[in-house]
Amino acid sequence: MQTPGAEAHNPFFAISELPYRLPPFERIETAHYRPAFERGMSDQLAEVEAIATNPEPPTFENTIVALERSGQLLQRVAAVFFNQASSDSTPEVQEIQGEVSPKLAAHSDAIHLDGRLFARIEALLPSAGDLDPESRRLLERYHLEFVRAGAALTDDQQARLREINEELSALETAFQNKLLADTNASAVVVDDAAQLDGLSADAVTAAAEAARERGLEGKYVLTLGLPSGQPVLTSLTNRGLRERIHRASVSRGANGNEHDTRETAARIATLRAERAALFGHPDHATYVLEDRTAKTPAAVHDMLGKLTPAAVANAHAEAAKLQEAIGDEFELRAWDWAHYSDKVRRQTYDIDAAQLRPYFELDRVLRDGVFYAAGKLYGLSFTERPDLVAYHPDARVFEVFDEDGSGLGLFIGDFFTRDSKRGGAWMNSFVEQSALLGTKPVVINNLNIVKPPAGEPALLTFDEVNTMFHEFGHALHGLFSNVTYPTFSGTSVLRDFVEFPSQVNEMWAVWPEVLANYAVHHETGEPLPQELVQRLLDSQIWGEGFATTEYLAATLLDLAWHEIAPGTVVEDPLAFEAAALERAGVALEAVPPRYRTSYFAHIFAGGYSAGYYSYIWSEVLDADTVEWFKENGGLVRANGDHFRKELLSRGGSVDAMEAFRNFRGRDPQIEPLLVRRGLTR
Repeated sequence: MQTPGAEAHNPFFAISELPYRLPPFERIETAHYRPAFERGMSDQLAEVEAIATNPEPPTFENTIVALERSGQLLQRVAAVFFNQASSDSTPEVQEIQGEVSPKLAAHSDAIHLDGRLFARIEALLPSAGDLDPESRRLLERYHLEFVRAGAALTDDQQARLREINEELSALETAFQNKLLADTNASAVVVDDAAQLDGLSADAVTAAAEAARERGLEGKYVLTLGLPSGQPVLTSLTNRGLRERIHRASVSRGANGNEHDTRETAARIATLRAERAALFGHPDHATYVLEDRTAKTPAAVHDMLGKLTPAAVANAHAEAAKLQEAIGDEFELRAWDWAHYSDKVRRQTYDIDAAQLRPYFELDRVLRDGVFYAAGKLYGLSFTERPDLVAYHPDARVFEVFDEDGSGLGLFIGDFFTRDSKRGGAWMNSFVEQSALLGTKPVVINNLNIVKPPAGEPALLTFDEVNTMFHEFGHALHGLFSNVTYPTFSGTSVLRDFVEFPSQVNEMWAVWPEVLANYAVHHETGEPLPQELVQRLLDSQIWGEGFATTEYLAATLLDLAWHEIAPGTVVEDPLAFEAAALERAGVALEAVPPRYRTSYFAHIFAGGYSAGYYSYIWSEVLDADTVEWFKENGGLVRANGDHFRKELLSRGGSVDAMEAFRNFRGRDPQIEPLLVRRGLTR
């Protein structure tokens, strides 16, 4: 219970007065979350009740616009809380998340299953043609969302739907928290520095620092990233240690301890199938894809079918080359792949991943790479704002300016890994752009780069450089938003379209002008040698068999879980997984799926259920778009302005494929992707 006067001090209860409505993190405490969530839900229900009981006939303004304006307090607290739950979690935050997630699911149902509200929305449909295009799309979107949320179901069906949604919310939170705990617990402890042979000096120092933070003075701790493949496997020469790390990685969530996620994952899949049946669908994938650009599971399988055989054949060919490099000493296993792949890459292209890292210092990549490309292409400029406090000391705040000097929004970069941060990389928003609400965007990029000891530079792998450009593509999607309604703001697009702009932004990481600007040796100031640049570019096709196969295996596993029939109960999730991979033709022992069931956070806790295919679906659009940029002069303002106007600024206010056609002048073609991934043979 709050103490008297506490409400006046809860920073969520008022709109922030900081620039761009940046949340006042200096004043936010964990104790503020529960009362802010409770009041936020209560306020929105009162707002919705006023809309539903309005005695005036329904109009677009008094119904749809009123709904768009509702729930602003709830949005403020949710944006801050769920970012912390992902990027700087604590036991208390996890406890609150476990409590509030089912309440939020019930809150959403209370709105979407309100028959009075649904009736008002339906009454507006005949006059939709009188509205401007964005308003008409918003009305149609609201109607579709209410139908897909269960507004047209019977009372009994709605009652069961509420139960399912509440349980799913709790289970998804449990999966996330269990996985974080088991990932931390599965970090590999090394007693002898000699076992770390192959790692760079800064990586060894970082491992010692990680051990000290855990009270293991004199030892070394190798933490685990989210995917199956761990970056240190590339460098480590000790095969026994490589095996330990690999086995620790692929057994996360399946160790039979209190953090085991298998039963949770299986229950989630069963409940999703039951929910799909309430809507008359044969499985969850069909229900999900009905509201995606793909439209049907058959369309996804058709696209994957064009890729899988060639990808697997390439992976087998790569495996043969790796076995040749190993010789007769032992048989290639999963924990050997990255190490010997790097050897073959170095032998074939005379390039060493470790050789590149001194040229990729984090701040230089950010300012002279990521920001530089955005300046050349879109006319943006960036000023760091140390006077603005973020949610963690490692998170840095930048103000973003348009070419005319007007403020566009804020960008927050939180680049370093920590035990309180989930794995992977992602973009969030604290404030979304909306002309209706008068808001400009505040966006965040989270990465998981190992933090160097104090005073040492943060040197990146090329994959980490690519990830930084990728996530900033999402940030640009949020920053360039120019819509009226918050429902359509920024990255609020269909799931299998959202990765498209971010993947396009990866192209600038290796664009000659951009690469030359940021790829400078952090000690000598010497540029990355041109011959090394060319070898880097030439080497990118190597390993595509492995990369495509591990991705497709995860994608097909996702579909298998979400194409189970209603009533199916999976007793042994790992046996189910093995059978699904075998059936799909991607069961390669040395190429495990990028994510296995027990740590597949994207689909069991991250909103990508039946949607992990989105990355390669979006890559079809991306590869075709990269060809357009090359055909039209590359890194020039006219190209950036066109991409910004037709795609990045539109959010969800237009149909996704219509936006692509407006940009490209035609439908996408798959051939550029096949060439990029070496799948044309």
